[in-house]
This record gives sequence, structure tokens and C-alpha cells, in this order.
Amino acid sequence: MPIKVAVIGAGSIGFTRRLMRDILSVPELADTAFAFHDINRRNLDMIAQLAQRDINANHLPATLTTSTDRRQALEGAHYVLNTTRIGGLEAFQSDIDIPLKYGIDQCVGDTLCAGGIMYGQRNIPQVLAFCDDMAEVSADGVLFLNYANPMAMNTWAANKYGGVDTIGLCHGVQGGHRQICSVIELLVNRGRKPDSRGYRTVTKKEVDIICAGINHQTWYIQVLYDDQDWTDRLLEGFERHPVYSRTEKVRIDMLRRFGYYTTESNGHVSEYVPWYRKRTNEIRKWIDMSSWINGETGGYLRVCTEGRDWFETDFPNWLKQEPPVFSYDTRSEEHGSWIIEARETGRVYRGHFNVVNDGCIANLPLDAVIETPGYIDRNGLSIPQIGDLPMACAAICSASIHVQRLAVEAAVQGDVDLLRQAMMLDPLTSAVCDPDEIWQMTDEMLVAQAKWLPQYRASIPAAKKRLAAGKPLGTRKTRGAARLKTKTAAEQRRDRAAAQRNADAADKGDLLGKKPAKSRRKV
Repeated sequence: MPIKVAVIGAGSIGFTRRLMRDILSVPELADTAFAFHDINRRNLDMIAQLAQRDINANHLPATLTTSTDRRQALEGAHYVLNTTRIGGLEAFQSDIDIPLKYGIDQCVGDTLCAGGIMYGQRNIPQVLAFCDDMAEVSADGVLFLNYANPMAMNTWAANKYGGVDTIGLCHGVQGGHRQICSVIELLVNRGRKPDSRGYRTVTKKEVDIICAGINHQTWYIQVLYDDQDWTDRLLEGFERHPVYSRTEKVRIDMLRRFGYYTTESNGHVSEYVPWYRKRTNEIRKWIDMSSWINGETGGYLRVCTEGRDWFETDFPNWLKQEPPVFSYDTRSEEHGSWIIEARETGRVYRGHFNVVNDGCIANLPLDAVIETPGYIDRNGLSIPQIGDLPMACAAICSASIHVQRLAVEAAVQGDVDLLRQAMMLDPLTSAVCDPDEIWQMTDEMLVAQAKWLPQYRASIPAAKKRLAAGKPLGTRKTRGAARLKTKTAAEQRRDRAAAQRNADAADKGDLLGKKPAKSRRKV
């Protein structure tokens, strides 16, 4: 019998089709039964049309069904992929704009900082609702593959409270690995041009890494190339690199001061630590505006908004495009298909996974969700022991872990005090705001996002009263230190290639409905 793969939040512009294509590129999985779920019927139908066209064009026996009924999609599923963005772009907007009034300038706001913490408050009750349904209607031994941010918080909640085997998946390690290969290639060629005699290319297959930490703050603690560890030479290479020296200033500065390169983009990293975005007039010193991911204020929100508008406007032309050719050799590096292949065929896959620590990284808390190398095959997931992270790297991770733990418990219990405390301990938030500002900002975000926060229903009226009675503290009138205008669909038509790139970047799913997902557990 074919396996069944359910995708929650399947109305994403490109991510759902990419994951499906990757799975169907494995010959043994060509007859997979896919079930796409989203509460936005229009987007779900558009994605399904494209996906079914792709299946037909590749002459595969795979089947595809769609449903706005989550339990129907999850029934009998062997694998469930979560790509949701709870609250959609409306909630995302408040994650960026409300903290900005208090001086907190975020690039992404989906993992840590004020936006990431609130994102977790919206996501976690729904992640647990997904787990409830999987436990009741999915296949025995169902594996929950979480792609949704905030990665560590979602995965932490699912493993501690969801009762379903859960692995968190991200592609940050692969991206940094490619950068490191480029840097080593620059160093070994000593100024030779790529087309010159004796030029050596450096590929990922030739550079073996050990990367460990927590999601979006994972550290390349060993980099082996040509039987040598290049960790100590990376700083020279990044400082000399013609692109990264300009686009990765925060990551290079952290490499200079802490000795190890970290995953994720310049923009992501800049908002997880207290040093680079706390003074508005200094932010541009650390970022680059050639791409949103390098540090633009509200950059990911802009890209997602433009991408969604473009997809909905240009969809008829997407249908006319040549369907992609599914190929085992050209599938993406997203871990999901490789995990499913390994479990179903027994072929061993080595990747980086978000799992409960349980002693793997000795100097991080046991209950934390870490990102670490692992192996998976038909017998399941095996995680090697890493030992201690470098002391300063562990300290940076630990600061984030304490915020994550508080945020998870706040989301599960609907505890406003824990939520405020998570905000107060967040590195960038605490560097910018005083305690009164943090508490008032928390109230303002709770009220603005109330329709996605069922666990705080009893606390919202008191938050409204505090806001009405108190002096407004979030009074900064600013668009941010480095914010670009969001283009309309008409403006995007002037550069269709750029519009397509934006749509491709906006690749996580939306749950746009006014009502949160129903859960059978008490919150």
C-alpha cells in the first residue's frame, strides 16, 4: 500500500509543491497519496491545480486530495508536514509593527524577539490541536515533521505536550555549509580566477561539517576539508569574500568575537542577540539592503506580502508555465523527503534535526530542543553525542533557550506573567525596552492578536483595561531603520522576474481564518 503524506498549511506558494516534488522524485515513493489541508479554500485550490498538473506531467501514479477539514486530511496519514503561519499576514504585520513602536526593529520576527515569542503563542495551541487529531485519526507511528516557525518552540511543545513523535526541520545548516565551501574555495585558490588553470572548486561533498546548537543559532564547530580542520581560517575567508564581507557583517563579527560561524542569515541573527539592532542609528552599519534576508526592517513581511499578492494576481500564468521535471538527482536539500525515503527504504540519511536534547549537547539544558546532526533509516532516528559546545556559543544558546521555555509554558498555560517574563528575558527586547514598556507592549500584542489566542481569552479584558488606564509608552512613529515600501501587484508587473523571486521566498503556509483551530485539550 502507498504511504499517505498530509500537509497542513498546504496553501503555501511554493513550499508545498517543492516538498511533494522531492518525495515523488524517489522511485519507491512515486505512488504516495498526498492530502493537502488549508483553511483558505481559494489558495488551497490554486496550489492543488499546480500540484496535480505536476503529477500528471511526470506520469506518476501518485494521488492528491484536498480538504479544509483537517481531520479528514490527517486520517490514516503516515507522515504529517506542518508549514503553517497561524494568523497569516495580518498577525505577522502586528508582530513587526507593534514592537517597532517601542523601538524594537526586527528583520523577520518569527523565531525569537517580541515577534517570534508572539508567533509561538499563536502557533503552539494549534500545533497541539494538530497532535490531538493525529493521535486519534492518523496511522499508528505517524511522524510529525514540523517546518513552521518558531521552530524550537513548536517542536518543544509537540514533543512535551503533543504525544506525537515530532522532528523539527530547517534548511539553515545547508545554507551556511554552501557559504563555507565558497570561502574555502576562495582561500585555496589564492586569487586565481575560476576559469584559470589549476583552479579548484570546493563542493559540499568535500567539506564535512559538525554543526550543533539550537535552531537559527547553530554553530559550525568542525569544518573538515582535505583532511584538515578549517574552522580557524574561516574568519579570513569571510572577511575577504567579495559578497559575504558585505552581506554577512553580523555573522562575521560574531565569528570574530566568538570563534565560530553560525547558521541563518544576517537579518535573522541580528535580532536574536542584544548588540546589533538596539540603536536605530547604528542598524544600517550592520546590514545590507541588497536582499531582505540581510537585515531589512520587516523584510520577510514585505516579501511574503508581495509574494502572496503576486501569486494571486499572476496565477493564470503559473498554470501556463512548463511543469518541473521530477528527478532524484535534482531534488532539493529539504530534509523531509530524505527522512521519508530513509524510513521507507532503509537507505541511511544524515541530516540536521531539531530534537529534544536529552544530553546530546552536554552543556545545554536537557529539555531544550536542539539542532544537531543525526542519522535516520528504517529503524528510526539516531542522534550522536556532541559533548560540550564551545563555552560562549553555549551561553548564547542558553539565553535563547530560557526565553523559549518560558514562551512555551506561557502558550500552553495561557499565563500572561510567563509571557511577560519571556519578553523581559529576550536579548534584543531587553536591550531596547525597560520593564514598563515590555509589559505594555505585551498587553498591546495580546489585544491585537486576541482572535488567534484562545488560551488568553480570560486575560484579554484585563489587558484592555491596563492599556486604557495607562500612559501610552509605545509612541515612536517610525517605519524602522531600513524599511522598504511594499509593492502592489501592479508595481511588481514592471519586473516579473523579481516578483517571481519574491513569491518563491514567501514559501511557508498561511492559516488566514479568524477562528483558531479547534482542539480537544483544555487551554
